[in-house]
Amino acid sequence: MSSKPFNRTRLAGALLLAMLLPLAAQSQDAEAPAADEMPEEVMPGSAEPVEATASDGAQGSAASVDPAALDAEMMPRASQSLLLDVVQTAAGYFVVGERGHVLISEDGREWKQAPVPTRSTLTSITSADGVLWAGGHDGVIVHSTDGGQTWTRRRMQVWTPDYADPLDGVPVMDILMVDGMNGFAVGAYAMFLETADGGVTWTPRGIINYDEPEPAPAEPVAQEPVADEPAAEAPAADDWTFDASDLELEAEADPHLYAMARTDEGHLVIAGERGAFFRSTDGGQSWERDRLPYEGSMFGVLSFGGGHLLVHGLRGNVLESRDLGRTWTNVDTGVNTSLMGGHALANGGAILVGANGVVLTRPDADSPFTETRFEMANGETPNLTGVLPAGDAGFIVVGDKGAGLFRPQ
Repeated sequence: MSSKPFNRTRLAGALLLAMLLPLAAQSQDAEAPAADEMPEEVMPGSAEPVEATASDGAQGSAASVDPAALDAEMMPRASQSLLLDVVQTAAGYFVVGERGHVLISEDGREWKQAPVPTRSTLTSITSADGVLWAGGHDGVIVHSTDGGQTWTRRRMQVWTPDYADPLDGVPVMDILMVDGMNGFAVGAYAMFLETADGGVTWTPRGIINYDEPEPAPAEPVAQEPVADEPAAEAPAADDWTFDASDLELEAEADPHLYAMARTDEGHLVIAGERGAFFRSTDGGQSWERDRLPYEGSMFGVLSFGGGHLLVHGLRGNVLESRDLGRTWTNVDTGVNTSLMGGHALANGGAILVGANGVVLTRPDADSPFTETRFEMANGETPNLTGVLPAGDAGFIVVGDKGAGLFRPQ
């Protein structure tokens, strides 16, 4: 795996990890700096290391004063903070975000914060058989078996100065549970974890055969290939823009893995940075590495049944496949803002959300996407990271300004 610190080129593809926060940024106290106050390079876990706690399964050393090991603070405005993912169970709607925030709602309007044993940013939440799992920075995975009322930390692997393990400090980006006992988690630097005991323990696995040559990018069908990322002017020393060399796309030996999905037949797919794509047709026992026709990062993957897939990501790029990702078609979205969240609807329909309040919807697979914008009461258009149907209320959307309800026009 790659060594740290993370370089600026890969930060561009790590937008979903914490929206406006750098991939490696971790606060060392309760009052973390705002995103626009972060220095250009921030190393995680600068606290002095101590012995690992028993609750973390002895999976690497941890710092007891690190945010990962501290309880989330109960904050009155947590529902207006940076939130990154949303899921629904019989117990209600659940959202997760910065500082270990987990919020519960019955209607998507009023939110109550749950006590959670971590202060690390949580990037993903999922459920199966009534059990909830959430993962995020510092390799943290927490889970709840009582409808989200209480949570247990099952995994934590913070970065420490001795850097003893390549997985130290690597964030979890997505969790997928096949059932209440078996599941997977993916993250930065090709991290792949699996569990067979309901998420009590998580075992790292390598899914990349480094002896095989890197696959060539696939060619999209029916439409022109997606254009390369444009070059930018050379940045000043204190800004976050990227020059031409920064934006040059090269294959990564261990790409960040952002999203995972399972088809009705039990096939598994993973989408990640720089066109990285993986598929498994045997339930995750073996994996085939492939390349998307767009060589930028894809932050989400939706499954509609059969081999029908939709991936979405940087610069409004959306690709669609009917054969489990072996061939792809470019989908015209009409936007060039990054699409960071999505949800599959009936008949191949979909709703996608992204930067500047962008919401794209289509009622079925044969219809084009229609663009609308989500606006807050004050007229702001937040950067959106997740979306979920909420019945007659419309859709719950989450992003850098918290949770809200959206009704398509």
